[in-house]
Amino acid sequence: MHKKFWIKKIIGFTMIAVACLALLAWVVMLLWNGVLAEVVQVSTVNYWQALGLLVLSKILFGGFRGKGGDYKKRWKEKMEQKLSGMSEEEREKIKEEWKHRCNMWKKAGVSSDAKAE
Repeated sequence: MHKKFWIKKIIGFTMIAVACLALLAWVVMLLWNGVLAEVVQVSTVNYWQALGLLVLSKILFGGFRGKGGDYKKRWKEKMEQKLSGMSEEEREKIKEEWKHRCNMWKKAGVSSDAKAE
């Protein structure tokens, strides 16, 4: 019973992955033909060429998910390591500095929007 459950789950996941890939290739084809053919004057592509473009982008650029999760995890660990060697006052000083930096960007966005009006 347990083995059948996992087989069904793997088959279902595979079918969903194939369907998502097919849908993504279709969207790439529509975007290529609708945007690039008009703007850059390139020839249109068919479905299989769009799928090939997806595979090529996977090879050249490293995929669709990216590696942001790993980078964020390493950054967080590195920052925790730095903060662990600091006194409580130093940690508070850094937190306040980052709060100021984040608020500065928010304020800059508000003031630039106000100037635009």
